[in-house]
Amino acid sequence: MADVDLIALWEDHTRFEFETRDVDATMATMVHDPYVNHIPTLAGGVGHDELKRFYKYHFIGGNPPDTTLTPVSRTVGVDQIVDEMIFSFTHTSVIDWMLPGVAPTGKPVEVALVAIVRFRDGKVAHEHIYWDQASVLVQIGLLDPKVLPVAGVETARKVVNKTLPSNEMMAAAWKTSEGRPI
Repeated sequence: MADVDLIALWEDHTRFEFETRDVDATMATMVHDPYVNHIPTLAGGVGHDELKRFYKYHFIGGNPPDTTLTPVSRTVGVDQIVDEMIFSFTHTSVIDWMLPGVAPTGKPVEVALVAIVRFRDGKVAHEHIYWDQASVLVQIGLLDPKVLPVAGVETARKVVNKTLPSNEMMAAAWKTSEGRPI
């Protein structure tokens, strides 16, 4: 893998997914037996045909037109990249992979998302994609943060701004430690 530019390959892959929305070009960046797992919803595919079907009918064309990925951090290893980003969109279409079966709400969503990408033979071998599904559900109005210990857009905003408040959900418990020895 030393002669392969993993960053350029990964950036091509995501450009084909989100900008040009080209399924064949996306698949061309991948090994013959790739897999993708969107962890919170178990969406994706194993093997070329299943993953191409997923990309073609349930992912690439289904992302809202205003979808953006804003990089936060990147870690590059010998055969793996870990990207932390803010994934933003307006929920104007059914998004099978993130909100399966949920009708569009028209609401804006910003969520911290992590992609762990493994490479093999100079191509993308697999992707594990993580995000806080509760935060997404709060932002589209399906979970109530007043009755559950969940937060909405604040989770993404705290990722890029460490000065935003911490411990607000545990305010009562946090108060009990005030003034105690540390």
